[in-house]
Amino acid sequence: RIQILFEDMDIPIETEIPLEFDPEVEEAIAELLPSDDPLQSKDFSPVEYINQLFPTEQSLSSIDDVVGRMNQRIHELDIDIRSLIKEQTTAASDGREALDTAKESITNLFNKIKDIRVKAEQSEVTVKEITRDIKQLDHAKRNLTISITTLNHLHMLVGGVDSLGTLTKHRQYSEAASLLQGVMYVMHHFKPYLHIPQIKELSERLEKQKRDLAAQIRADFEEAHSLYDCKLNCQPDLAEGCQVMDALEPRNKIDLINWFLDRQLSDYKSLFREYDEVSWLDKCDRRYAWLKRCFMEYEEECSRIFPPNWNMLARIAHEFCKVTRKMLEKQMKNRTPDLDVKLLLFAIQKTQNFEKLLTERFEDPEHPYYVAPATTETTDGNNEQAEAAFKVAFTNSISQCFEQYLHIYIESQDQNLRDLIEKFVNELKEGGLPQYQMGDPAPLLPSSSDLFVFYKKCLVQCSQLSRGQALVDLTSVFKTHLRSYHSSLLLPTLPNRSSQSSGFSSLLKDKDDSKTGYTDAILICTILCTAEYCLDTIQQLEDKIKEKTDEVYGDKISFTAESELYSNTITNCLFSLVQSLDGLCEPALNAMLKVNWATLDSVGDQSAYTTAITSHLQSTCPVVRDLLQNSRKYFTNYCLKFVNSFIPRYVTQIYKCRPISTVGAEQLLLDTHSLKTVLLQLPNLNSAVQRKAPPSFIKAVSQGMSKAEMILKLVMAPSESAQAFVESYTNLISDYDVTEFQKLLEMKGVRRGEQQELIEILRKTANITTTETEEGSAAVQDSSRIRKLEKLIKKGF
Repeated sequence: RIQILFEDMDIPIETEIPLEFDPEVEEAIAELLPSDDPLQSKDFSPVEYINQLFPTEQSLSSIDDVVGRMNQRIHELDIDIRSLIKEQTTAASDGREALDTAKESITNLFNKIKDIRVKAEQSEVTVKEITRDIKQLDHAKRNLTISITTLNHLHMLVGGVDSLGTLTKHRQYSEAASLLQGVMYVMHHFKPYLHIPQIKELSERLEKQKRDLAAQIRADFEEAHSLYDCKLNCQPDLAEGCQVMDALEPRNKIDLINWFLDRQLSDYKSLFREYDEVSWLDKCDRRYAWLKRCFMEYEEECSRIFPPNWNMLARIAHEFCKVTRKMLEKQMKNRTPDLDVKLLLFAIQKTQNFEKLLTERFEDPEHPYYVAPATTETTDGNNEQAEAAFKVAFTNSISQCFEQYLHIYIESQDQNLRDLIEKFVNELKEGGLPQYQMGDPAPLLPSSSDLFVFYKKCLVQCSQLSRGQALVDLTSVFKTHLRSYHSSLLLPTLPNRSSQSSGFSSLLKDKDDSKTGYTDAILICTILCTAEYCLDTIQQLEDKIKEKTDEVYGDKISFTAESELYSNTITNCLFSLVQSLDGLCEPALNAMLKVNWATLDSVGDQSAYTTAITSHLQSTCPVVRDLLQNSRKYFTNYCLKFVNSFIPRYVTQIYKCRPISTVGAEQLLLDTHSLKTVLLQLPNLNSAVQRKAPPSFIKAVSQGMSKAEMILKLVMAPSESAQAFVESYTNLISDYDVTEFQKLLEMKGVRRGEQQELIEILRKTANITTTETEEGSAAVQDSSRIRKLEKLIKKGF
């Protein structure tokens, strides 16, 4: 605007290309020199700035003042620029002077540092000359000390080796044990000098004395065992010999322990020989009683000989378990035909009780015989492992030998489950369904809970026997009989389709005969609730089995197929309930076709067929709701499935009611609204407690019945203007096609010729091809044939 005024006044406006910097430079300038002056802005626009100074034509009267201020500003900036240029001229000479000064200072500092370094080197030379004699004396003192210490050690070693030989000869084991520890410690210091012949000779003498000492103590034990019949407590020298064995290499102690264990268990091996009757599984408790007596004898005869840290009782028990397991494995392999489930369970129970007793005695930190975890014992020479660390682990130490024969137990449980399911079938045939009181939820088949109680007992028992493959095999048996229970009890108990097609009509006729009338409803809901209970319990069963099974077998535990089987049963039960209610509504829907809708002259109350359908819904749905009151989600599903089945059939029946007059369409519209109201209240019909229906259910009813209402409104709409009628149809009906449009025209009573004209308009409006029309007609014919076939099936041919 101002630019135009200036052009009219012949005042030129010169614009120069602004000087541009990089964004980083711009940010640095803005940070160092912050300013709100628009003249210093990066995006300065002269035209916008002039418009701000002169927003109106009247403001141009002050242009002289503005130009004056601008000239004054330019003059001030020129002065600032000249002063800055002058300062920059002198800055170069000042910088050179400062640089020369800095160089001179650095040179002086360098010279001072050089002088200091020279003086430090001279001081170091002086100190070394002063302390040279002192260092020589220190080296001499250290070497003298090492020599004296080595001579003392050598004297101790020579004397110790000589004394050890004397003590060994006189069997003074207590003194020998103390001396041996000291000699071995001193000998450790002479390992770097073994290349010296004298030291090597001493080392060989010591090794020979150690071997002789170990052999002598072993011979003393063997002699005492043969002379005193295992009563070693009367030989105190043997306890001192054990102290010597502790001082020697671990392999000597291990050899002595193994010899003692072999002697202790020799009587056990001869008493329970392979083919003796006393060694069979039915007398396995005698084996464990023998070990208890062995413990008592050890306490009386040998407890004061062996040191407590040798854990001899635990070692005896460990060796006993190892020997017993091998003996039982061999016997069961040779006498496999003699095994039965009773004998096997007896032996496993006795064995596990015995293992539990050993575990409590040797693995409980509060028990006086607790064995702490041991470290690995190694040899002295090559540091090779002499024996794996003695580890106490008595759980499954014997009972693992029964693992490969647990298939006998699994087969027995399989047969027991077969007999149990056969018993369930017979009880159901003889006793029928459980007792039921009006208004109560549908009862469960008692056999379902009995089945899972039996499963629980089997699982607990089997998990005590094994946590491996046996539990996997038991799982397979469980799965087999879950399928058997489903096929033997649940499926045969469901009523056949011919009985379902008649619906629950008897319960509507006579309340005194309610037990007979409720039979089908109770039966189906009982099967549904039983299947739901089984479905929930199967998942809990799977989790429990995985919890009790070793992790390596976790992937083999799955009840997916069985869960799907019971889930399908629930779906079939819901289908049966929906089919039964459909059967009740079928006569009322057929009654619609018998009404002459073209001749109605007035609109009255709801029609008789609507009243009949409402009556069936009000009588049937509360019954099912009471039966499924503990399975509310399935009752909601039942209602949803019914409306999804009923509404399309109702719409189909409306299409068949042709021709329909405007009054007839109004009556049908009134009936449709009444049915819609009843259907929306379906989950809460005749219920004292009103609950909000799920949104999915409300949506299904609203959409389905709205379509029926739109069809009837189109029947009432005038068709004189073909284009307007087609547009109304496409606006009201979302999923329109030519076939349904043709049915609608027949309902209105439109002639064939006029129908063709309207269809052509619809094709052009909706871009429908002839092929789609033919396919729609074929689909209608196929659906008509399917409905006829369904009717024949329901009537039982």
